[in-house]
Amino acid sequence: MSDRLEPDTASPPDREIVLRNGTRVRVRVARPDDRGRIVAAFNALEPDSVYTRFFSMRKELTTAELDRVTSTDFTHFAGLLAVVGQGADETVIGGASYTALPTANDTRAAEVAFTIEEDYQGQGLAGQLFAMLADIGRQHGIQRFEAEVLAGNAPMLKVFERSGLPLTKARDAGVTHVVMDLAPAGPEPGAAA
Repeated sequence: MSDRLEPDTASPPDREIVLRNGTRVRVRVARPDDRGRIVAAFNALEPDSVYTRFFSMRKELTTAELDRVTSTDFTHFAGLLAVVGQGADETVIGGASYTALPTANDTRAAEVAFTIEEDYQGQGLAGQLFAMLADIGRQHGIQRFEAEVLAGNAPMLKVFERSGLPLTKARDAGVTHVVMDLAPAGPEPGAAA
């Protein structure tokens, strides 16, 4: 058996979700033709949201970042987009991704990241994206998610805490490192085998 994992390019189907305010959102895997929509979404973010996501102020995404986000293989990287509208009117309002991390043992881990456009924050979108990303990660052998979250980003920390996953947190210099175990839940106590 080879240590190299082959990419799995089978895409999960699009999923429609409804936010707390009633907005219908379609969640789908990012595609190469999304580059322009992703750039437009990034350009529409407020500076505080950019800083919260990237831990620095920046004016644009790099070509390498756009290449990665639009090249989902599920083994090394998975990128989901939340969109409203259809066709030429489709607008990206959020995204979630995981990037596989090197580990010292056989455990497969990935770092997760989220960006939600300000008008859609607080509507349950990040939690739903996280649940979908966790399902995809499990299906592709990811056993642990990790995240670096600015300590002041209480909403993102709550998303992780509300996920129901076992987690640990460690704070260092204003950044909280979160580790979440993706192992599937065992059978309910007393359940028939």
